[in-house]
Amino acid sequence: MNIETLRFPVGRFSLKSEVSDDDIDSCLISLSDMPNKLQAVIDNTQDECLQSPYRPEGWTRNQVIHHLADSHLNSYSRCKMAFTESLPQVKPYSQNAWASLEDAGDINIGASMDILHGVHYRWNRFWESLNKKDFEKMYFHPELNRGVPLSEVLQYFAWHGDHHIGHVRSTWKS
Repeated sequence: MNIETLRFPVGRFSLKSEVSDDDIDSCLISLSDMPNKLQAVIDNTQDECLQSPYRPEGWTRNQVIHHLADSHLNSYSRCKMAFTESLPQVKPYSQNAWASLEDAGDINIGASMDILHGVHYRWNRFWESLNKKDFEKMYFHPELNRGVPLSEVLQYFAWHGDHHIGHVRSTWKS
C-alpha cells in the first residue's frame, strides 16, 4: 500500500462550491452515523493494533480517536459561534501538539467515544435546525485568512470522520 493511500484512505477532501439539498442530506447522514461506524471498527480491532500507528510516522489509532473527539468538539463550538455571532474569529490549535499530550496517548478510548456520541447527537440537532440560507453563515479562520461558511464545515467534517475511520480501519502494521 502506498503512503498516499495510507494518508488519505477515502481520498483527499474535495469541496463542492454549490451544495444541493441531497448533498446536505448525505453529509448529515455521514456525520450522524460516524460515531457508530467508528465504534463498529473499534469493536473489531485488537487493542495492540489500536495502540500502533496507522502509517509510517503517523499517529496511533488511539490518537486518531482522541483527535476526532478534540476536533469535532472544537468544530461544533465553532459552528454555534458562526450561527450566533457575526463572523467570529476562531482560535486555531495545533493538532499535533494536542495529539502529543498525555490524554491523547491514553489507551482508554471510552471517554473520547462518549464525547463523539454526545457531540454528534448535539451537532446533528444543530445542523437539522438550519435552513438553506443559514449554511452561508461563517466564521473567520485566521490560518486560512478567510471566512469559512457552514456549508464548507459540514462537507469537511463529513469527510473528516470517514477519513479517520479509514485510518483506524487500516491494516498497515509497523
